[in-house]
Amino acid sequence: MTTFVLVHGAWHGAWCWEKLSPLLAARGHRVVAPDLPGHGDDRTPLAQITLDAYAERERATIAAQPEAVVLVGHSMGGVVITAAAELIPERIRTLVYLTAFLIGDGEALLGASAGDPDSALVGNLVPDADFLSLTVKPDAIVPAFYATSPADDAARAAARLVPQARAPLTDVLHYTPERAGRLPRVYIECLRDRAITPAAQRRMATARHCEKVFTLDTDHSPFYSAPEALAAHLAGL
Repeated sequence: MTTFVLVHGAWHGAWCWEKLSPLLAARGHRVVAPDLPGHGDDRTPLAQITLDAYAERERATIAAQPEAVVLVGHSMGGVVITAAAELIPERIRTLVYLTAFLIGDGEALLGASAGDPDSALVGNLVPDADFLSLTVKPDAIVPAFYATSPADDAARAAARLVPQARAPLTDVLHYTPERAGRLPRVYIECLRDRAITPAAQRRMATARHCEKVFTLDTDHSPFYSAPEALAAHLAGL
């Protein structure tokens, strides 16, 4: 049995794992999927949300598990799992980046995303009046996130998205070779992703020397578009 801790991406919540979690459980694994601060059922105010707050939420979740975990981060969650791994590397077996941002020490997510000009999110992010959060233009949500997902799943997910706090996207990530940098890394690329393009995914996986790269022929949300294939890759770890 493996304990998987699943970390959702920007705008989403733990609800996005609703199809994947039971598939992993049916294979005999344990699944833990917390909401990040300000997401899902968590009501942390936007002004209090930082990358450090995200990392601390995951550190506490990992510390509460009975064994070392496989830590899976989707999209923005890739930055979160790297930050959390720096805090508690001894309790993590493997870091899995699911079409996720795998950036270097001293980088920030928005800076890294600037190197992906073909992303469907470019030009479709709307800041709030206080510049504390960003939302995605409604017409861009399905093309960016759920282009190959079932229509009912896409509609239900789109309706549950929340404003994304800006600070975790601009906060600089810091980690060291001795802690987060020493953990095994696996990348799962998605070939029809329009939020993080396949070219950007491959650049990150290559630059950070992932031990394995798996491929899914899906959109940005394989937990909806190909949950069984995703479960098989994760269980195979």
